[in-house]
Amino acid sequence: MGPATQQRRRTRARRPAASKPRPTVDDDGDVRCEACGSGDDADELLLCDGCDRGVHIFCLRPILPRVPAGDWFCPSCTTTTSAKSGTVIQTKMPKQFPLIQTKIVDFFKIQRGPAAAAAAEAPEGKKRKRKALVVSKKRSRKLLPFSPSEDPARRLTQMASLATALTATGAVFSNDLTYVPGMAPRSANSAALEAGGMQVLPREDVETLSLCKRMMERGEWPPLLVVFDPVEGFTVEADRCIKDLTIITEYVGDVDYLRNREHDDGDSMMTLLSASPPSKSLVVCPDKRSNIARYINGINNHTPEGRKKQNLKCVRYAVDGECRVLLVANRDISKGERLYYDYNGSEHEYPTHHFV
Repeated sequence: MGPATQQRRRTRARRPAASKPRPTVDDDGDVRCEACGSGDDADELLLCDGCDRGVHIFCLRPILPRVPAGDWFCPSCTTTTSAKSGTVIQTKMPKQFPLIQTKIVDFFKIQRGPAAAAAAEAPEGKKRKRKALVVSKKRSRKLLPFSPSEDPARRLTQMASLATALTATGAVFSNDLTYVPGMAPRSANSAALEAGGMQVLPREDVETLSLCKRMMERGEWPPLLVVFDPVEGFTVEADRCIKDLTIITEYVGDVDYLRNREHDDGDSMMTLLSASPPSKSLVVCPDKRSNIARYINGINNHTPEGRKKQNLKCVRYAVDGECRVLLVANRDISKGERLYYDYNGSEHEYPTHHFV
């Protein structure tokens, strides 16, 4: 249940102008990677549309999961061509979002005043009632709500880390699926159209998901930090221990038909509905509106190390007749551990062999 994106064709470079630097070539006349010096893996060797130099997608920092569909510019050319291409390569630490409570509260539209107090009362009663059920075997396989950090200052730091990533990537915060005019309408999101059948989220788990959303609305944040890594780009770490089966987040963004996005250059699209007929299949596109799910990275599950590092599962559920995508802990997660899940699930469509 991973992103329904296909591997892109290699970018074709334009003929170099006289003033442009010449590409690095080997004795056979083939382009070599500027980073590692090798001309191997030609299918994964990008050619800059600005200077015609080559670089492997796995030699870039951060790495790219696949070859982009359209024009691509190397880091040296990005500053002069990003406005034209719309491509921004983040190679330096982003500017930190100010750690000011009023700015963070406004950024995430946190509830304030009597509304927040009223929202806090009902979930607490449910939480105490649910706690008594944890001892039963039946309850042990139910989904768990996240446990926010007790320190309000720490929660502000966690929120600021996400605000930093969203600001750096030009997105705004959203914690729900959004339906934009000109894309797929909400009526298209019908779990009954799922070709292979879809799990129905049990009522008690629906209540748990709703509880998580209410907690976030009043500023009780998941214990997660978004950090910038020079190899992986933005990634997410656990800021406290997280129990197995804890709801980490819902995968959200704009909902669109897959047919409209088959040649899209976004690298974070997620399958929402694999429909019958395929023309009604939907994807989640988090490039403009998203939450922390966008920055949780995929893993190369074809290696023993990748399987060991994976600590989340991505599951599509039917919730009140609509399709939703949840990221859930599939084992206990230690503080400081990075979060990873398998982009491919059982579909094996997404090229993850260069993922960390």
